[in-house]
Amino acid sequence: MATITISPELPPNDVILLRNLADDVERYQEQNAVPHGSGSSKSGGAAKSSDGIAKRASSAPSQDDEDVAANGIGSREYISTQRDDDDLSRMRALNDPASQDYEPTVFVSVDLRDLEARLHPLIYKHVLLPYIKWAQGIARHPSDVVMVTHLILYFTTSVPSALWLFHRFTWAHGLLHAAMQFYYMGTYTLMMHQHIHGGGVLRRKARAVRLLDALFPYVTDPLMGHTWNTYYYHHVKHHHVEGNGPDDLSSTIRFQRDSAWHFAQYVARFYFFVWLDLPLYFLRKGRRALALKVFLSEVVSYSGLAALFRFGAGRPAACVFLAPLMLMRLGLMVGNWGQHALVDPDEPDSDYRSSITLIDVPSNRYCFNDGYHTSHHLHPRRHWREHPAHLLARKAAYGAEGALVLHGIDYLELTARLLLHHYDYLAARVVPVGKRQLDMSLEQRADWLRACTRRFDEREIGEKFRKPAAAASAGGEKDE
Repeated sequence: MATITISPELPPNDVILLRNLADDVERYQEQNAVPHGSGSSKSGGAAKSSDGIAKRASSAPSQDDEDVAANGIGSREYISTQRDDDDLSRMRALNDPASQDYEPTVFVSVDLRDLEARLHPLIYKHVLLPYIKWAQGIARHPSDVVMVTHLILYFTTSVPSALWLFHRFTWAHGLLHAAMQFYYMGTYTLMMHQHIHGGGVLRRKARAVRLLDALFPYVTDPLMGHTWNTYYYHHVKHHHVEGNGPDDLSSTIRFQRDSAWHFAQYVARFYFFVWLDLPLYFLRKGRRALALKVFLSEVVSYSGLAALFRFGAGRPAACVFLAPLMLMRLGLMVGNWGQHALVDPDEPDSDYRSSITLIDVPSNRYCFNDGYHTSHHLHPRRHWREHPAHLLARKAAYGAEGALVLHGIDYLELTARLLLHHYDYLAARVVPVGKRQLDMSLEQRADWLRACTRRFDEREIGEKFRKPAAAASAGGEKDE
């Protein structure tokens, strides 16, 4: 069994969760006399599909499980119920404004608990704490002071920098501006992810704040590589309706997901044709108003960019708008490929089995728990800070459904490792959840992961995606 490494940079709830899962692994090894590095137990290893390849664990009980139950021995004895309850209470306290342990998120890079020791007492007491109180009066959720922090950051750096480039352009400033935007784009996009799913990130009571919440994306989206509203239309009105199924334009199921050639085709289609594909999708679904809106959004965005080049502002436009747009379109597809590259060959329409969970620093500390993609698909409107507690509370379901959890790797690296066929490395990153995964050796896990990248032919798609799209809609809350 590979060692589970817990980075000190992980957010507090990630640390609690990962320690909990690591403790399950250790307990299971001790109770089943699993030698370190083996991962196999006396129950006989990973489940096999008909072609002999290790597959994602089935929710149906195996003969071994039935034998264990018949002998009166619980298959989850390695799990400490008291420890789980204690850990879940600690995690929920961190998110509960009524708890003395509650901590709002103020900055993505550092936790509030660490700031008191790092800052001068006068700054902490008379600057930071009043700022937090003020920002909590503006943020939609009291935990989301960080959203206000980032809006201030973008409007005091990105916006004035972009305006100055159009006033007096230099290549040095232009390249530095583009680099700054590249650094901002990941966190900004996942902040907007909260915005489009939650109907905003600021409070609705004050008219001025409500207006700011509605309008700021029209200023900041183009600076961060997004065309107006396309992220909302594509992600909420399309991707979460289709759920990586046959009609999802960003679906991975028709691709061999460890093939560089298939990955290039996948990226190219979105990169060059989303402006047409998405409106046509909405027309096929009978949603003509959405088709018109997204088409106009794309055309107006591209026309504005073309006009800047046509009328002599090409150099600042290239640094301010074009470079972020080109990188963002690539980043969105690399990320989505990683999120949906490992799809169960037997139940690809299951949210547990068509998406994954990553417990890592880039996804969860800097990108608002983007690593918890399974939890997000199960309940798209779940607040981002609730994802770790959800996984712990539903740990048995994750194990029974064969959900895949990895640690110490983000979506970009996961995509690269798949394309390089680094399955042994990826197998070592798996955090086994549930008895069947715990029974797998590293070699069996590698085989399992490899099987989960196989493309589906049209016959399989017709057989395995029988549920209507509405059952996988963005509003589905199947885990609640």
